[in-house]
Amino acid sequence: MTAETAYHGDMGRQFALQATDSVYNAHTDRPAMLRLAGDVSGLHVLDVGCGAGHYAAELLRLGAVRVVGVEGSETLLQAARERLGDRVVLRRHDLEEPLDFLEDQSFDLAVMALVYHHIDARGQLLAEIRRVLRPGGKLLVSTTHPTGDWAYFGGSYFAEERVRLPFGDGFALSYVRMTLETFLGELLGAGFALEELTEPRAEPESRPLDPRRYDKTQRQPHFLAVRLRRL
Repeated sequence: MTAETAYHGDMGRQFALQATDSVYNAHTDRPAMLRLAGDVSGLHVLDVGCGAGHYAAELLRLGAVRVVGVEGSETLLQAARERLGDRVVLRRHDLEEPLDFLEDQSFDLAVMALVYHHIDARGQLLAEIRRVLRPGGKLLVSTTHPTGDWAYFGGSYFAEERVRLPFGDGFALSYVRMTLETFLGELLGAGFALEELTEPRAEPESRPLDPRRYDKTQRQPHFLAVRLRRL
């Protein structure tokens, strides 16, 4: 996902609104990733693909002392500024390019929530995240679940291709479907060790918001989230 193809304009505004309280974003992916993060008190955190700032706001609430958000969409960054004010450093940047504005070993934790599958230059991005993390620092990554993608798009489970998923009012999300083998293999091969893996389901309190989507998360996997340690 380049800065040019990020969620701009009406698509970005719809995504920012949905991420605020949707069953999938707010009540499935986000609580799972925050559980994996554990105690963030006093940590310096990099939010890779920070979107409208929902994660950054939670990380600050939980005690992070410094959060830097990087995002390719000016629409989403504007939503993040409205949510966060000057409490977070926000920068527009194409995640297909090196993070050369960040110093080596300057973060304790990096969070990449539902971003990885949008990226083509994933090896480069992982190398850059490893560079800016301190030794022993943690990386959290969530992605679409390979089995969920297979169930939705069909064909071969082993197909690794860019797909389009309908979203909002006439839009589509473009991302790469990949196998579990590829997902974990890329992360481990980039110099990280796997600490925990979870297949999150929606939080029970979200059922009244959208019973159909809530029940769907209880029957089939939608997301996959992992915590890794920088070697």
